[in-house]
Amino acid sequence: MKTVDDLATSAAELAEQGLSKGEIADELNVSRETASWLVEHDDAGSAVDTRPDAAGGPGDIHVDWSTVGRDSTRLWHVGAAMADLLGTEDTTVDLTVGIEKAGAPLATAVARELDTDLGTYTPRKHQWDDDDMAELGGSFSRNFAGIRGRECYVVDDTITSGTTMTETIEAVRGEGGEPVACVVLVDKQGTDEIAGVPVHSLVQVIRVGEDG
Repeated sequence: MKTVDDLATSAAELAEQGLSKGEIADELNVSRETASWLVEHDDAGSAVDTRPDAAGGPGDIHVDWSTVGRDSTRLWHVGAAMADLLGTEDTTVDLTVGIEKAGAPLATAVARELDTDLGTYTPRKHQWDDDDMAELGGSFSRNFAGIRGRECYVVDDTITSGTTMTETIEAVRGEGGEPVACVVLVDKQGTDEIAGVPVHSLVQVIRVGEDG
């Protein structure tokens, strides 16, 4: 079983490989703030206090779905389940957009199940480290389907704060497309909609404690 110290070590290893803190957050399925906190704790060389009332903790939840991601059959089955969640939505949608990195393979499975084209979006957090993100921007890959004038589904692995999903929805609209629904593997926020777009999830995480 992974501990918070294990996560801090993983974060430090990823940082040594040249990944930004935004990319580390994506790899560990935690918020950017948590990624930064983990790197700083490992740099300090001290064990992380994991008690619920410990001062300075990020109050986040780590999601490890590598047992799914490492096996193509499991990934396809999970993608089929996510596609099934979209069954009540508009059946005329012909495009599925995956949020890089981890949302892309899930989106591929969803797109295959729903028989749609596939697009991918790289969020600006992948460029984020310690500088202001205001001047950074995400991008759609030209190696996949275009967005303009099309309705689409948006797929990611987790929703932590909702910032990346909100950004992607706005980016799709900025390209002249229209998101019909979003679907994720795990939703840490328990939200039903983001920016007016319905959100479906296979798993919702509900924190029990003083903070909600």
